[in-house]
Amino acid sequence: MAKPIIAIVGRPNVGKSTLFNKLIGERRSIVEDTPGVTRDRIYGETEWRNRKLVVIDTGGIEPKTDDIILKQMRFQAELAIETADVIVFMCDVRTGLTADDKDIAIMLQKSGKPIVPCINKCDRIGDLPFEFYEFYELGFDQEPIAVSSIHGSGSGDLLDAVLDAIPDWEDTEEEDDSIKVAVIGKPNAGKSSIINKMIGSERLIVSNIAGTTRDAVDTKLENEYGKFTFIDTAGIRRSSKINDKIEKYSVLRANMAVERANVCLIMIDAATGITEQDEKIAGIAHEAGKACIIVVNKWDSIEKDNKTVNEYNEKIRTALAYMPYAPIVYVSALTGQRINTLYEHITYVYNQAMTRISTGMLNDVLADATMKVQPPTDKGKRLKIYYMTQISVAPPTFVIFCNDVELFHFSYQRYIENCLRQTFGFKGTPIKLIIRMKGDEG
Repeated sequence: MAKPIIAIVGRPNVGKSTLFNKLIGERRSIVEDTPGVTRDRIYGETEWRNRKLVVIDTGGIEPKTDDIILKQMRFQAELAIETADVIVFMCDVRTGLTADDKDIAIMLQKSGKPIVPCINKCDRIGDLPFEFYEFYELGFDQEPIAVSSIHGSGSGDLLDAVLDAIPDWEDTEEEDDSIKVAVIGKPNAGKSSIINKMIGSERLIVSNIAGTTRDAVDTKLENEYGKFTFIDTAGIRRSSKINDKIEKYSVLRANMAVERANVCLIMIDAATGITEQDEKIAGIAHEAGKACIIVVNKWDSIEKDNKTVNEYNEKIRTALAYMPYAPIVYVSALTGQRINTLYEHITYVYNQAMTRISTGMLNDVLADATMKVQPPTDKGKRLKIYYMTQISVAPPTFVIFCNDVELFHFSYQRYIENCLRQTFGFKGTPIKLIIRMKGDEG
């Protein structure tokens, strides 16, 4: 049976993300004293009494609002409530019991799920503040738990109450063998929309307000193509435009998401075409050695003739000359055009990045390559290449031993890389060559 799922819900700015970070032991949710910072559902894992628990941090619930972002945050929280086995309902002792708290409590009681009321900001050691006892008025079966999410006090009592709500749960360890896919790009390129279309549900908030997705958000999916974990990331802006502190966190998260990923979908907006910022974003994935697919979104909005695709391909290949290995896919998140083909591309480039070639086959290719194009010389001294071996995957990494590293010019390295690609493919993945002098094998 899967791990039990705990959703932390409540009004904005009551400390949900701080508690979430404390429980999972890492700073994954953005914490800022600004209502509405956490917008999508963020997932993490914790362990208590030898049981593993999945914890969901949610955006604050505003029961009565017409604001588009706040309405969608409420929708995301409602999805988390549906998903959860136990709900931690967080309130703020400093503001006391509010009308919104009461409205949310009614909504939670209608869910039929076990609810653990959690009263945050009880920071003083000793007697609880008088305001704490107001929360008994909510009428839950479970008595309120006093916590301080900043200091971590009361979190053990909270987790005890959570586990007591599911006493018969059987925890089994599950190895995550999914392909992790980071969706990266400028704001408004359609990253969340692509994931929503691929998984067939409104998993991520989608709006045309730049900067909507601020955290990296994971979505797991299994279908006929395999197992996938999609990591939606905040749109990466130009550094000069990153003024507020929260946005800086988001760019950091996007970089972290690339590090976690096996495959990166680099989203390009067909309407604006490829920009300098797109080049920099793609460079993050390339430098990290990740398998990449260039996804041109909003293709339905472009007027086309029989030259349009070739013209776009040429512009992209020129701008991203450092990653000619990455396939280009033209899609529309709005209409669903060619969305399902992305699964095949993801699986293919992932397998290419994980390819291992035997030393014997590599040296056959190397011998053929050096016979066709002689290694370079400098001042009468010729480069001698002795042998090549593969030392790792993702990206495929090869060590080539020679007589003089200085003689192994970049142009000849690129020639060897092209020979490897012509023979073995490696489509969608960078290749790393490490040049060493023979005898320097330590």
